[in-house]
Amino acid sequence: MTTETNPSINHPESLLNLSDNELQALLLEGVSRTFALTIPQLPIKLYPAIANAYLLCRIVDTIEDEVSLNTEQKHYFCHKFIQVVKTGEQAQKFADELYPLLSNQTLIAEHALIKLSTRVIKITHAFDSTQIAALAECVQTMATGMLKFQDIDLTTGLKNMAEMDQYCYYVAGCVGEMLAKLFCHYSTEIAVHRETLLKLSVSFGQGLQMTNILKDIWDDAERNVCWLPQEIFTETGFELSELHKNTNNLKFQAGLEHLINIAQQHLQNALSYTKLLPAQEIGMRKFCLWSIGMALLTLRKIKLNLDFNRSEQVKINRRSVKATIIVTQLTVKHNNLLTFVFNRLSQKIITPDWDYKPQNACISEKTV
Repeated sequence: MTTETNPSINHPESLLNLSDNELQALLLEGVSRTFALTIPQLPIKLYPAIANAYLLCRIVDTIEDEVSLNTEQKHYFCHKFIQVVKTGEQAQKFADELYPLLSNQTLIAEHALIKLSTRVIKITHAFDSTQIAALAECVQTMATGMLKFQDIDLTTGLKNMAEMDQYCYYVAGCVGEMLAKLFCHYSTEIAVHRETLLKLSVSFGQGLQMTNILKDIWDDAERNVCWLPQEIFTETGFELSELHKNTNNLKFQAGLEHLINIAQQHLQNALSYTKLLPAQEIGMRKFCLWSIGMALLTLRKIKLNLDFNRSEQVKINRRSVKATIIVTQLTVKHNNLLTFVFNRLSQKIITPDWDYKPQNACISEKTV
C-alpha cells in the first residue's frame, strides 16, 4: 500500500488526514506502548484530553533527552513550548525550529510527534478552559522542573531521597496531579475527593517512576547517569561512585531492596487512589490498575533478581501483561478483592525490617 492509503509514523505528512482521535492513538502507540494500552480504557469524554496530555509531556521528554541539544537550547525550546501550550500560538515556528535538530538517536515516532506538534496543539486548544489550564500547568511544571536537573552531575547519583522525590514529582507526580484534576472535572462524584486524590496522585506518579528508575539502572549507567539516592546506599555502606555494570555487591543490593520497599509503598497509595474512584467507572479503574499491576510485577522481578545487569532481565513479558488484564477484569469493582490481590503480589517484594513512609503522600487506608 502507499502511504496515502496506509498512514505511517515514518511519513508524518500521511497522518494529517486522520481524525484527531486516530492521530493521537497512532502517535501514542509510537511513543509509548504502555499508555497506548491504558489510555483507551478511559471514558470517551476523557480520552482525547488525556491522550493529548501524554503527547505534550512526551514532547517535553523529547527536548530533554535530545543529545544534539545543548543546555541553552533545551532551556530555549522548553520555555518556548510552555508558551505554545498556554497560548496555542507559534506552534509551527516551534516545530520548524526543533524538528531539523533532532538526531538519529531520537525515536522515529518522536520525530513525527515534533513534526506534527502544530496539530497536537490545535487539539489541545479545542478543549475547555479548565482542561487546557490543567494540561498547561503540568507542562510548565515538568519542563521547568526537569531543566533543574540538566546541569547536575548525575554520574554518582542524587544526594538523598528528597532529591529523588523532587525529580519524580517533576517527571511523574505533576502528571498524576493533572490526571486527578481532569478526573474531578469529568465527575462531580469524583470531585468530592479532590484534595485526597491530588495528594495521592503525586505518590501514584512516584511509584511508577521509581519502578522505571530501578528497572533502567543499567541502561542509565551506560549513559553515565544514575538517579539513585546516595543517602539510601550510605546506610548500607555502598558508594554509588563505584557502581558499574558488573556490580554484584550485597551492600548495593540491600540499598536496592530499600528502594523497592519505598516504591511499593507509593504503589499502595496508588491503590488507595484507585479505590476512591466510583466502582462503576470501570474504564478509569482499569487505566489505573493496569499500571499498578505491571509496576508491582516489575518490582517483584527486580526483587527476585537483585543481581540483574540488563533491563531486559526484569521486564515483564506479554503473559504477565495479559494476567494483569484478566485479574483486573475480575476484581475491578471490588475494593476488598483489589486489596487482597495487591497484598499477595507484595509479599515477595517487601523487606520486613525496612520501614519507610513516603513523605509526599502517605494516606492512611482508613481514609478510603
